Amino acid sequence: MEDRLLVLRCKRGGVEAMARIYRKYRKDLLVLAMALLNDKAAAEDIVHDVFLAFAEGVQTFRLTGSLRAYLLTCVANRARNHNKAKRPQDAQPADRSNSRHVTAGPVERLVCNEQLGRLAEALDQLPYEQRETLMLHMYGGLSLRAVARSRGLSANTVMSRYRYGIDKLRGLLNGECDHEV
Repeated sequence: MEDRLLVLRCKRGGVEAMARIYRKYRKDLLVLAMALLNDKAAAEDIVHDVFLAFAEGVQTFRLTGSLRAYLLTCVANRARNHNKAKRPQDAQPADRSNSRHVTAGPVERLVCNEQLGRLAEALDQLPYEQRETLMLHMYGGLSLRAVARSRGLSANTVMSRYRYGIDKLRGLLNGECDHEV
């Protein structure tokens, strides 16, 4: 309900309402973009572009579902386009060393950062379609049917991508655990 009110205020020229939407969803959108692009600068650019396009088109925008889901889908679309445009120039996987840093702190934080780093590296090894499906469903909170609708795919295709992605992720992470013993 808050989102509908914020969109209405934006349509009436409410700058603070647009700022509230930005503050509310920026972090979620940035996490998704980072997971899909593995490039912090490109992720920030895409999130910025999504909010700019949203602000420019707010007068004709009609909220029919979740604003968060809509914005996450916009980020996923732009990330997909970015990856397609970049593919011929850069056939090698992205270097994650610049996007990951561990700060000194409690042991728990170090362990968490280490685990997140392993998860990010495992996600990088998934085909893009599987990674996108996993992120939209697990992090974005979209149902698999909503992911299918947003991608223009059948529900069975999305469910297969999700299942194959989870299986591959499990295999990658379990294989890593086996080597550490």
